[in-house]
Amino acid sequence: MTVMDAALKQRASNIRMLVLDVDGVLTDGKLYIDHAGNVMKAFNTRDGLGIKVLQRCGIEVAVITGMESEAVVQRMAQLDIQHVYQGRQKKLDAFLHLLEVTGLDAQQICFAGDDWIDLPVLLRVGLAVSVADAEDRVKDQAHWITKRNGGDGAVREICNLILAAQDKDQIILDEILAS
Repeated sequence: MTVMDAALKQRASNIRMLVLDVDGVLTDGKLYIDHAGNVMKAFNTRDGLGIKVLQRCGIEVAVITGMESEAVVQRMAQLDIQHVYQGRQKKLDAFLHLLEVTGLDAQQICFAGDDWIDLPVLLRVGLAVSVADAEDRVKDQAHWITKRNGGDGAVREICNLILAAQDKDQIILDEILAS
């Protein structure tokens, strides 16, 4: 069970979209490169289930990442994430485009990041989250910091926080137990 203060609950209860960085948030930030130059990344399956549950509850998920990778294309397709911005060193431009195409307000967005290039977005959203192993300046700007590191279930923590704040966690759990 996620424990949260009233201000955090208020912020999380207004969230309609979760926007994630990839490297360092959805992954541990390590890049594995084989002899042919192929980049491999590891994604946490519990993060994936958390994302699917959010989507089931009507909360959209998007990613904005500074790198480009076929692994990201494949994993986002598996998770049915429609808004995927890769190769975006200036993440704010992608974020502003995302707001335009979705019609959402920045206060309805939760953004999770781990490094300095995430700060322009983190400073504008309704719920700014950093992972436990984020850069200190990023953690200083976050409304909430996960207990887990990026790639190690941090995204699942964020999903659980949003679901709990919106009183949807027990509903989903009851559905799962009833099936």
